[in-house]
Amino acid sequence: MRSTARRAIPSRLHSIACACVCLGAAGGTAQAQQGGAAPPDAAASASEPAARLPAITVTGRRAGEAEAYGAGASSTATRLELKLRETPQSISVVPRALIDDFVLNDVNDLLASVTGVSVERVEPDRTYFSVRGFEVSNFQIDGVGLPFATGDQIGNLDTAPYERVEVLRGANGLLSSTGNPSATVNFVRKRPSRELKASAALGFGSWGRRRVDADVGGALDAGGSVRGRLSAAAQDGDSYLDRYALSKRLVAGIVEVDLAPGSMLALGHARQHNRPTGVMWGTLPLYDSSGAPTRYPTEASSAPPWSFWNSDDTQTFAELSQRLGAGWEAKAVLTHRELKSDAELFFVTGQPDALTRDGLASFPSKYGSKETQKIVDLQLAGPFTLAGRRHRLVLGVNAGRSDNALRSSNDDGGLPLSEAEMLAGSFPRPAFDQGVTGQADFSNRRSSLYGVARFELADALHLMTGANLTRATSRGTSYGVAHDYAETKLTPYAGVTWDLDAHHTLYGSYGAIFNPQTQIDAAGNVLAPIEGSNAELGVKGEWMDGRLNGSFALFRVRQDNTAEALPFDAALGRTAYRGIDATATGFELDVAGTPAPGWQLGGGYTQMRIEDPDGAATRTYVPRRTLRLTTSLRLPFVEALKLGASLRWQSRIERRDGAVVTRQGAYGLLDLVATYDFSRRWSLSAKIENATDKRHLNSLMWPDQAFYGAPRSGWLSLRWTY
Repeated sequence: MRSTARRAIPSRLHSIACACVCLGAAGGTAQAQQGGAAPPDAAASASEPAARLPAITVTGRRAGEAEAYGAGASSTATRLELKLRETPQSISVVPRALIDDFVLNDVNDLLASVTGVSVERVEPDRTYFSVRGFEVSNFQIDGVGLPFATGDQIGNLDTAPYERVEVLRGANGLLSSTGNPSATVNFVRKRPSRELKASAALGFGSWGRRRVDADVGGALDAGGSVRGRLSAAAQDGDSYLDRYALSKRLVAGIVEVDLAPGSMLALGHARQHNRPTGVMWGTLPLYDSSGAPTRYPTEASSAPPWSFWNSDDTQTFAELSQRLGAGWEAKAVLTHRELKSDAELFFVTGQPDALTRDGLASFPSKYGSKETQKIVDLQLAGPFTLAGRRHRLVLGVNAGRSDNALRSSNDDGGLPLSEAEMLAGSFPRPAFDQGVTGQADFSNRRSSLYGVARFELADALHLMTGANLTRATSRGTSYGVAHDYAETKLTPYAGVTWDLDAHHTLYGSYGAIFNPQTQIDAAGNVLAPIEGSNAELGVKGEWMDGRLNGSFALFRVRQDNTAEALPFDAALGRTAYRGIDATATGFELDVAGTPAPGWQLGGGYTQMRIEDPDGAATRTYVPRRTLRLTTSLRLPFVEALKLGASLRWQSRIERRDGAVVTRQGAYGLLDLVATYDFSRRWSLSAKIENATDKRHLNSLMWPDQAFYGAPRSGWLSLRWTY
């Protein structure tokens, strides 16, 4: 048997090579594109490594089929493949079925539907995310990732390459090594199956938006030992914002091959291109010189038509897994990622005069950036016996490096600008011939050893404990300031679960994490590392043979020395930061699954306080209460018709800038969808976004500026599945 497997390897490798020729020309997965123009910010943050999750293949659904909005297992928290009920931390899962039903084509819309997640759209092409009061810095693909050069997502990240997205709330220092104690977002790639499966979709929406999707996968040889999958998407169109338009292209391919019994090699390559024009850099003044609100039209933009912000995200990975016997498995993952950005942008400083509406000033810039990441992750996992009981252990090592380079040129800065000229986008494009005015060149390195064990103390009592030892360093300069740090930290993790009965489990957990920072204060000094922790107690439930999951959690999150942006300093050409200490305490409810045949449900409610060491409210731009509810129902009397609704509600937020206080009242956004299955292969979906046409500001995260969210719009999609 062994010699037969060895003889088969060359022919299988030949099949891999042939498949890679087909798939390698395509590339394209999209994660958080982090290199590039940072106006108010040319600084940095940090991110992660962690779990490799099993893929679920969902390509087509007949009328009346059960589509699951829940998930049976996850390994994001501990790398142990556990049911959600067995994991001593809060987790939400957005599966492919929900993504397709509600046309969640970009990650901003997807994460906006997740319990406890606040999406801070500070610009059309720059987004932050916060959970439990703090920014999310850990974004992974199949559990592997590295800190990005900046803590924000640049560009419109597409969901086409992913089978599902998991959000682990709280600190994840055990596997993410560095980051904030807010959450870890893990994007799980689509993987090939032995059966031939395919789908395609054609969509049209308001403002001339149009999109095409394609996905195909299956065996590449007669025996199914070589398998491939290719996903692609293209989207173009204008926007509700004046002068803004977006064109993006995405393609991702994966090949898997069974080298021998128990041995599998996976190779993948992916690429996404974003080409937006009329892009705001910074947004609109929130108030005039008297402190009165400006109240611009929903479509208002400060971007001239010549502005653009191109971004490219290219990834290549190799993964080798080997079963070792007795339930043990070894896995190695190599990842190479390149993030590029090229932009010509226009920032507006100041506030308009209360009477003349003059008083604004120009700040155009030309940016170029490149970030190259190299990551290796090695893991050994399996069971062991102690005191007559069977336990499980995971040991691993992770090492990575990111090299970052950024150049900027400023021209025609400080020229007077009226409010009318800003809204018309009439400022002419500068020559940008003044040479380089700012630059950054630095390298970040991180090496980690981690281990976690799950002890079966009794039939109903389980203990999970582990630790991560990380060395994080950086060398170089950023805008004339040394980008240097060297930190070594041991972060512990402990969790316990107690099964009350066949359906309910009590749990508690504690995790810590740290995050070296590169944000610079007003004096030009790099801020000290973030120190964070998360403690939570809760109860989880699993009903209807695992088709419905729910949880209730009490949490306390502490994050010290968090970077908070000060107003943009035009003289420095950057935003300065200050470090603040804060603690968030609260509770959350989460539910997902199938309460009844044909009825899908997902969502949750979060309520919290965020206070500084003196007990005063801080980070007031983060909503204290959020509700997320997504549901769909296949009508029993019209089996081919499915109706759905998604509600995203948040409480009031505010931002204090000196004597001026800006408030956004509580609001909810309602999306409605309807899908009709003409046959097993064809379906038509219609979606109304912001059905009540609620006017709202997207975020108050940045001082003295914001822009409005999209008004009511529509989307129509025709889908074919095989």
